[in-house]
Amino acid sequence: MLKACTLIRRKPNMSVEEFQTYWRFTHAEVVKQLPHVKRYVQSHPLIGGYRKGGLLYDGLAEIWVDDTNILREMATTNAYRDIVEDEENFIDRQSLTLILTEEHVIKNGDIPKNGVKNIEFVTRKPGMDIQSFQKYWRGTHGKIASEIPTVQRYVQSHTKLSGYKRDPQPAWDGIAITWFDSVDGMRAGVSTEAYANTRADEVNFIKEGKPAFIITKEHVIIS
Repeated sequence: MLKACTLIRRKPNMSVEEFQTYWRFTHAEVVKQLPHVKRYVQSHPLIGGYRKGGLLYDGLAEIWVDDTNILREMATTNAYRDIVEDEENFIDRQSLTLILTEEHVIKNGDIPKNGVKNIEFVTRKPGMDIQSFQKYWRGTHGKIASEIPTVQRYVQSHTKLSGYKRDPQPAWDGIAITWFDSVDGMRAGVSTEAYANTRADEVNFIKEGKPAFIITKEHVIIS
């Protein structure tokens, strides 16, 4: 199954609260009219995350469909045109980023009902080919990261290899998603040996630098 990940920034001068309300309650109803969608989830950054300024993204929209052919078919529908038109009301479309991914469940735990969802955007280290990156991330690093005791569920979304056959190249090589019972639970995980092992292993396949992430609350629109 294909997962389309759309990374969103709100319109300039639109408040975070206004953006999130419109996206969740107005735009969601427009998206519900789109055919062939298996699942649709919005992830909204926690308001507290904006205390120090803007975030890398104001949200992540995840839509699951059977394959790329279905995605192309959807793009020809009136429902899709309605979605694009409505996005002008709340999204900075110039900065919108779409990544087509294949999802791999690494730790198959339940999603906490009132938990938080950490979304980290991953770039492979220079000189590493994408196939080797994906193999290491899933086969080696996945097990290491899944040992963090406060991680309730862990999913890797690998950018599809077909995205590298054309320019521009994908913005990210993958998205790592982990769920926790709470922000406090996430912080508690940072103090563990398993977390230290996870960060230490990242130098083997991830580009060095400050982690790019947003901490969110997810809303399931179509399940």
